[in-house]
Amino acid sequence: MRTVPAGEGLLVLAGTPIGDVADAPPRLAAELAAADVVAAEDTRRLRRLTQALGVEPAGRVVSYFEGNEAARTGELADALQGGARVVLVTDAGMPSVSDPGYRLVAAAVEHGVRVTAVPGPSAVLTALAVSGLPVDRFCFEGFLPRKPGERLARLREVAADRRTLVYFEAPHRIDDTLAAMAEVFGAERRAAVCRELTKTYEEVRRGPLEELARWAAERVRGEITVVVEGAPAPVAGDVAPEELARRVAVREEAGERRKEAIAAVAVEAGVPKRDVFDAVVAAKHGKA
Repeated sequence: MRTVPAGEGLLVLAGTPIGDVADAPPRLAAELAAADVVAAEDTRRLRRLTQALGVEPAGRVVSYFEGNEAARTGELADALQGGARVVLVTDAGMPSVSDPGYRLVAAAVEHGVRVTAVPGPSAVLTALAVSGLPVDRFCFEGFLPRKPGERLARLREVAADRRTLVYFEAPHRIDDTLAAMAEVFGAERRAAVCRELTKTYEEVRRGPLEELARWAAERVRGEITVVVEGAPAPVAGDVAPEELARRVAVREEAGERRKEAIAAVAVEAGVPKRDVFDAVVAAKHGKA
């Protein structure tokens, strides 16, 4: 492990196992032992991790989670500017990736403090790799909004995205989320639901979104990552006028202005905006 010159602060984002403690990066124990401050999303989980690794942090251990992240960032930034070595760990995976950390990284960068990482397991990349879906281009979307209307609106934003999409989701919402995805992306869009990755009851369920939504309705447990196939390349003329009008209507119901809805549907379907406008006018007059 490279030593840091005296008086030079350093922020270390340390990846932690997403399930199997044997996946811990070799450097993790050494970083935890050498830190002046260990900022942990859950100090109880940190204690279990350090016991499993056979290491005892010599520095101060503080909590750093969603509820106190904004308030504690200033304190940790001051420590970094004072030359402290601060190691940040979250419950699983890489800090700041849908976990606490972004604010502290931004503060460190703003004050000229060096930021590095101990690369570790990632649910995003693990799910992507085992999904069986294209991996050449992908987009991580994190958690979807909890409210149904906001969730549908967020999904519509990426409905035409040709990249593979990766989401996190809670077990009690996965059935509703998959049903919403089937509605927006299409029932036959391929997906993979990755549950309890690297743990004893790991499961990867693959299939069309509609089929997965029916399976999830039976109650799914555990930590879940969803990987969804990107949209197919648009082919002009493939979408009927009545379908174009329906898509615009759905977007308008979600709060989009008609002009923006028509433009979005045109891109999604690979047709001129004028064709979508004509379809909307025809539908309005009962001619679609």
